[in-house]
Amino acid sequence: MVEKVITLENVPLAEFLGQANENIRQVAQAFPQSKIISRGNEIRIQGGAPEILRINNLINLLLEHVERFGHLSPDKVKDYLDMEGIPFEQSSRDQVIVFGNKGLVIKPKSPNQRKLVEASFKNDLVFALGPAGTGKTYIAVALAVRALKNREVKRIIITRPAVEAGENLGFLPGDLQEKLDPYLRPIYDALQDMVPPEKLKYYQETRVIEIAPLAYMRGRTLHDAFVLLDEAQNTTSEQIKMFLTRMGPNSKVIITGDQTQVDLPIRQKSGLREALRILDGVKGIGIVNLSGKDVIRHKLVKAIIEAYDKHQIEKENSRNEPASRKSDR
Repeated sequence: MVEKVITLENVPLAEFLGQANENIRQVAQAFPQSKIISRGNEIRIQGGAPEILRINNLINLLLEHVERFGHLSPDKVKDYLDMEGIPFEQSSRDQVIVFGNKGLVIKPKSPNQRKLVEASFKNDLVFALGPAGTGKTYIAVALAVRALKNREVKRIIITRPAVEAGENLGFLPGDLQEKLDPYLRPIYDALQDMVPPEKLKYYQETRVIEIAPLAYMRGRTLHDAFVLLDEAQNTTSEQIKMFLTRMGPNSKVIITGDQTQVDLPIRQKSGLREALRILDGVKGIGIVNLSGKDVIRHKLVKAIIEAYDKHQIEKENSRNEPASRKSDR
């Protein structure tokens, strides 16, 4: 028997619970194997772990609904329960990760994005690998926001190596943070889709959500946190080892990277590639490979990626061609 307590904060209890607790009573009737008790601003759930997870997800969906629309009718609760009537494994394929701003629904849009979501649920450390436009960073940020909203973690930490992709930081205007903002802009854009502006500002001011260059992670222990390392192909061996050893209790980590877009100096090995070789076969680590098929940007982006992939294969085949055949030409 497992017990979970959900504390209802900043929620109109009468609207959420319903008249005479009708809303929460419907939820309890739908899960007869578990015990659901509502007292004050707490909901106490007792039962088996798999079912408690489903109940917790359902209640968080209902809380999201109240937050967005200000009310929750018994009929709407029934609609959500009907969704839960699908076998859990099947429903997870197209499940909503998080409700964003202005009615935006964020969920996986391709098979490999679904694999990334599932891998994150099953593992504390996940590598998400693939080209630009496959949604790996966006999905990772959504998973982090989901974990924070579900109170599974106390904070989100997002970091990237500050590698100059053909540009020179020293010539950019402003202080260090202003110089780094362009590199972190995709992260800010994703968060602005998912967290209301005032709440996002508050989270950043109180460091509930922290966005910082990788160098700032040294010497820290990242506990009770959902941690995202983006653009990991631009880490050195020392940097990625430093980052991986920062994991603390109750931490979830997603590392994203595109191994075809390494911006490190010539002769500098990518720490991501080395880490994947060293950690191959370690239990508890998930690896998800996304491809051009997962691209959700303009249709030309997919065609561009496929053309570059073809060129790279031809280049490698030419390099591996026996010298005797080249001399015959």
